[in-house]
Amino acid sequence: MEEQPFIVGQEFPDVKSFRNAIKEAAIAQHFELRIIKSDQVRYFAKCAAEGCPWRIRAVKLPSAPTFIIRSIAGPHTCGKNAQNGHHQASVDWIVSFIEERLRDNMNYKPKDILQDIHKQYGISIPYKQAWRAKERGLQAIYGSFEEGYFLLPAYCKQIKTTNPGSIVEIYTTGADNRFHRLFVCLYASIYGFLNGCLPIISLGALHLKSKYLGTLLSATSYDADGGFFPLAFAVVDADNDESWIWFLSELYKSLEMNIDRVPQLTFLSNGQKGIIEAVKRRFSSSYHAICMRHMSEAIGKEFKNSRLSHLLWKAACSTTAIGFKEKMAEIENMCPDAAKWLQQFPPSQWALLYFEGKRYGYLSSNIDDFNKWILEARELPLSQIIERIHIKLISEFEERRIKSVLWFSVLAPSAEKRLMEAVDLGSSYQVLRSDEVEYEVISAERSEIVNIGTHSCSCRDWQLYGIPCSHAAAALLFSRKDIYAFTDKFFTVSRYNEAYLEIIHPLPSKIEWQKDALPSLEDDTPAVRPPKSRRPPGRPEKKKMCIEDLNREKHTVHCSRCNQSGHYKTTCKLETAKNLEQC
Repeated sequence: MEEQPFIVGQEFPDVKSFRNAIKEAAIAQHFELRIIKSDQVRYFAKCAAEGCPWRIRAVKLPSAPTFIIRSIAGPHTCGKNAQNGHHQASVDWIVSFIEERLRDNMNYKPKDILQDIHKQYGISIPYKQAWRAKERGLQAIYGSFEEGYFLLPAYCKQIKTTNPGSIVEIYTTGADNRFHRLFVCLYASIYGFLNGCLPIISLGALHLKSKYLGTLLSATSYDADGGFFPLAFAVVDADNDESWIWFLSELYKSLEMNIDRVPQLTFLSNGQKGIIEAVKRRFSSSYHAICMRHMSEAIGKEFKNSRLSHLLWKAACSTTAIGFKEKMAEIENMCPDAAKWLQQFPPSQWALLYFEGKRYGYLSSNIDDFNKWILEARELPLSQIIERIHIKLISEFEERRIKSVLWFSVLAPSAEKRLMEAVDLGSSYQVLRSDEVEYEVISAERSEIVNIGTHSCSCRDWQLYGIPCSHAAAALLFSRKDIYAFTDKFFTVSRYNEAYLEIIHPLPSKIEWQKDALPSLEDDTPAVRPPKSRRPPGRPEKKKMCIEDLNREKHTVHCSRCNQSGHYKTTCKLETAKNLEQC
């Protein structure tokens, strides 16, 4: 940067503006300031380098806050090292430098701050200083974490007021009213799931990165076009079995009034023991499947072989017993240990062929799509995270409503495409009629038996996906049936429109509802305080455990001094006793 053109008589609006300008000049020109006097009416400083004659003096005008430079003495004769840090580059200065960038991108990383400051000013600052500046900058823009908990009851009250029928509950613990759990399920989500979504619920968790420890639990479904549909979410102080049982209990209560309208549900998750037990306890008649994305990633990392992940997906997608056995045999031939590892997961929990419930071809959870919404916001105060999700839901529901207006087909685009592909394939097949409902469909590869009465095909695609396969399409066209009448209702455009029929209403601005809500909170409801558990300093430890470690015998340690097992020489109590006797 070029030198700042300070001249005698130059004026600044106030003392703060002058201080910022002189600090900016010192950093940009790579010289250190030694402040001799600085208060509200005068400012004296000189260059900190030994022997450098540069001086500056500024004072406040008598009848105004304006600051004016009275004198500047001597040029800089000091050497300047662009690689060193700078004492004037304080946390406050860094905050002013990054504030606009943080508003545009809250995921602005400390390492990017270091690079940008070095690029613009040529100085190096410590990583920890950049990290503190980012924390302070986020707090200046979005408020403190403590304020986020304090305003939470008022915010949730506004959700209930503006979106009647929504379920929002805050749970606290202890005499000091510490935050424990929060559950949110909007009425638009309840209505949309019951009237327009597939009976599938994906469960997942995302760890928050705020000052206080917490985990976001979420439940999502699928709309008629295969898009993820947010159903409910919660924030808990810990990701454990107790939290999952509570979350699914709250979810059950949200759907309880209309549970008879929902067919048997299928849950998708990472197979965590606490989730499995919670589903069994609250949704006893439902089915539970392990997310294939989670399983494939786990087997790939465990055995360092991406080919195993690919074969596992092939096995999971198999629609015939022969095809499934072939893929499992390939896995065993490639890595016997991987085949042994898979024995802990029965095929009925992950393979499409053996799963007892209805999955409509969905093998993996869509929870990651929901987590992307708040991936950047998870460093913010809790009330800000909830607000981000609420705003995103408003825009997504509106966008999907507008998008569906342009659909003139019976089925949603993804289902319509699959059906048309089946019709194109089936048009070349030969169809032989056995009776009113049963047909034999012959293709170049093989023949299949189709029963249009039971909506089934011997290839099992029709039963597993809910959309007629190419053999079923051939039989239906041959019998001059309406092919759309034999497609599951969950994939129709009308169901899609029902999913997003209810509008999610925005909340008043923070200033408006804060005035009315906070006084009532002070009178009726004690303020919510943050949980006692805080995020520990430093990078979180990564705990790795191999399957072999579970069966490996523990190593027994021996003391070289007393020849006893269970401790080392350094912790030997015998030597400690001897030393005490000598004393």
